[in-house]
Amino acid sequence: MLDSRETTSSPSASSVTGRLAPDRLRSMVAAGEIDTVLLALVDMQGRLQGKQLGAHHFVADVLDHGAGACAYLLSVDVEMTPQEGLLTSSWETGHGDFTLVPDVSSLRLASWRPRTAICIADAVWPGGEPVLPSPREILRQQVERLAERGWTASTATELEFIVHRESYAAAREQRYQHLTPATAYNGDYSLLGLRAADSVLDRLAAEMPRSGLELESVKGEANLGQFEINFRHSTPLDAADGHSIFKHAAKEIATEEGRAVTFMAKWDEREGNSCHLHLSLADADGPLFARDERLFEHFLAGQLACTRELTLLFAPNVNSYKRFAGHSFAPTAIAWGRDNRTCAIRAVGAGSSLRLEHRAPGGDVNPYLALAAMIAAGLHGVDERLDPEPAVVGNAYAAGSPRLPATLGDAVTSFRGSEMAARAFGADVVSHYARAAEIELDAYNAAVTDWERVRGYERF
Repeated sequence: MLDSRETTSSPSASSVTGRLAPDRLRSMVAAGEIDTVLLALVDMQGRLQGKQLGAHHFVADVLDHGAGACAYLLSVDVEMTPQEGLLTSSWETGHGDFTLVPDVSSLRLASWRPRTAICIADAVWPGGEPVLPSPREILRQQVERLAERGWTASTATELEFIVHRESYAAAREQRYQHLTPATAYNGDYSLLGLRAADSVLDRLAAEMPRSGLELESVKGEANLGQFEINFRHSTPLDAADGHSIFKHAAKEIATEEGRAVTFMAKWDEREGNSCHLHLSLADADGPLFARDERLFEHFLAGQLACTRELTLLFAPNVNSYKRFAGHSFAPTAIAWGRDNRTCAIRAVGAGSSLRLEHRAPGGDVNPYLALAAMIAAGLHGVDERLDPEPAVVGNAYAAGSPRLPATLGDAVTSFRGSEMAARAFGADVVSHYARAAEIELDAYNAAVTDWERVRGYERF
């Protein structure tokens, strides 16, 4: 193998329905049950990029040796335009290759496709060194920091999205205006409302468990056509892999059903798409937070101390910041409370289920970066023995707590100047993601929006 590091995904992954050990994949390929393997890299935007490979080629050549791909995959914007000033690739370097090394612990059926498997890959330079700005590598390094202390993290994501009745092609032709949501009313917790998007939700609910994704629930949400999917807790890398595979599958399934889904943080003026992150710690003796109150407090205090300077990793786009609005169930205050949904940090559960929920991320978040930020912030709190402010009781929107950054520009400034982020992730990684956000901000500032035309055009 090009990359001999131990996997940090779930050790029991291959025992889950839909998950595949390499020998099982080989036997399925030999029997003609699998003829295609998707080899996927997670890019800066959290999308799956990569190659569709013949299954025989994958098991004979790629599984143990990897496959080449252009290193610009971690130096492009959302439009796949190569950008300058980023760490991994440039015109000066000739946009050479790195290697996509399969992480076999992520190998599973892609059951929403016929006769297909999918495997997440790590990006590795020709000399065997990991590509440090890779989102998966950033998270892996934080998981390894936990392991040095004898700790593991249990994580889960709650992801919201909106289903539109138009196809992606129709939405594009309509310039993403006047789209028809799957529901015409607030369907929060409505069982009837779930049937409005039945062709998409039914297939997701059926196919994801067959693809090794353990879903706990699907529910309606408050915006029109909005739904939430909850994943079973897992290790950080495994949870982020599952989250990313789900988003990819949801888009493919929606396309096949003539629908479109969006994970934008703020699609319209109503409720935004959230992605709440749940995290707890354990050691060899079991869950830690309930057994070690001081550890829980330090880890919590780290979230409060670092969330502002790490917000770029929770809210990566210009649109992300429109979600932070009062009385919207998205936070504005960097505060914590016990079962208090007005706070950025919510303490949930009791005993062995005691955990922290970070409510800042939206549906557009890259889960690898956000979970890495949560772990890094918590470890900062532990190392510095920080104490949290008192819990907010009541309405945190009206509290005098520090506020989340109001714009992407504010978040970039805080992230680029963060000594804590430089120590946790490395100065080069901080510079890479700050520069990528500045490029996105420059593109936004150069655009003339529909709002400006409506607001500024002369009236007669």
